[in-house]
Amino acid sequence: MTLNVKHFAGVAEMNVTLGLPRLIEIFDATKNPSTPAMEVYLKKDYSKDPKVVRKIAYKLKETVLEDIATEFLIDVTKMSVKVVLDKDKLRNLGMTEATFIKVLSKSLRNIQVRANKNEIVLKGKEEGLNDLYALREKARTAFISGVKGVTHVLPVKRGNEFVILTAGSNLKDVFEIKEVDAGRVISNDIHEIAKVLGIEAGRQAIINEAYKVISNQGLDVDIRHIMLIADAMTAQGIIRGITRTGLTGEKESVFARASFETPIKHLINAAMTGERDELNSVIENVILNQPVPLGTGLPDLVVTTKESKK
Repeated sequence: MTLNVKHFAGVAEMNVTLGLPRLIEIFDATKNPSTPAMEVYLKKDYSKDPKVVRKIAYKLKETVLEDIATEFLIDVTKMSVKVVLDKDKLRNLGMTEATFIKVLSKSLRNIQVRANKNEIVLKGKEEGLNDLYALREKARTAFISGVKGVTHVLPVKRGNEFVILTAGSNLKDVFEIKEVDAGRVISNDIHEIAKVLGIEAGRQAIINEAYKVISNQGLDVDIRHIMLIADAMTAQGIIRGITRTGLTGEKESVFARASFETPIKHLINAAMTGERDELNSVIENVILNQPVPLGTGLPDLVVTTKESKK
């Protein structure tokens, strides 16, 4: 297993973590994956024409005020922030001025928003200089359009249709776009899948993501091993990682807990509380160098001697 990272040529922001780091993310059930991504498939009527696909991709990409502005100026005399807009980028949004002002006002609550040709003037209730600088920084990230969390989009052709690859994941909002084929959208964010589609979908996502990583490395692992891990991680109706605070930390056996990461801590705590280990599982018997109570290790053999026969 290597530290491979799959990337898209010329688009550094759309790297996708693979290899060992990705496996660690999956089995640790990391809530914020390092490179969340989606594969967005479109309905047949929209997936053939590259111009239509490009327009939908632009609709998916999250646009903040900084993306369509050329300058953010502070006017100390009027205690306001002036935002100079890029005409072409604003036109590409397909918004009227009234709609744009309404959306910006919703993003910047309690801020007075006024349009002046290709400029926007922002004025807050606070009138300190520090407040002006804070308002300018807040304005930069004000949401305008698109799907929140989707920072980059890349349409690619697969077979006879176009698919939109995204950096960032937001299944719930993507499903609401009419051109999207919701039944074929793929995300690599396991927790988001479980939240939006349910724990069974989350289980399947664990299997798919882990198997994809292993297959890309040229390794041959029976998928039933991965299915068993996914079952254990989702058995309680939530996704739990194989960590000392997750599945491993909940084991009844003292030696099983001690075999993972922090052995001294578990052994001391068990000794202080007088815990008893029944040695019913595999790892604790391996640690103590004795037969495991499974298979041929289950029966006890009693040898009958000649004297006992008499």
